[in-house]
Amino acid sequence: MKTLLPPGWKKPKGYANGIAARGTMVAVAGQIGWTAAGTFATDDFVGQTRQALSNIVAVLAEAGGKPEHLIRMTWFVTDKQEYLANLAALGQAYRQVIGTHYPAMTLVEVRALLEDRAKVEIEATAVIPD
Repeated sequence: MKTLLPPGWKKPKGYANGIAARGTMVAVAGQIGWTAAGTFATDDFVGQTRQALSNIVAVLAEAGGKPEHLIRMTWFVTDKQEYLANLAALGQAYRQVIGTHYPAMTLVEVRALLEDRAKVEIEATAVIPD
């Protein structure tokens, strides 16, 4: 796996501009902040994000993957301001669940998610090396 940073570009903080990888691709459907039983333990934005990230790690593990195999994440949030107001706590939750690996990421504010209580949904792509 190789992080892509074109010459002269400022190194991004908390994400990569691109990742090149070879191996088995794993697509993880959008994960929200509910438990394996399909229930929400919290309505807290950071708590739901931590659970969504944990769900991604659990699905990835089913394919024999680890967080460092993630190459792309797309975050859908229902409130950009809530995201921005919680950056420090989100960063801490991310590092606790994913570690210090930062794949290519996109964040999009959406009007709503399918589950009414969901505040964040994260889909991910990983490549497990051969």
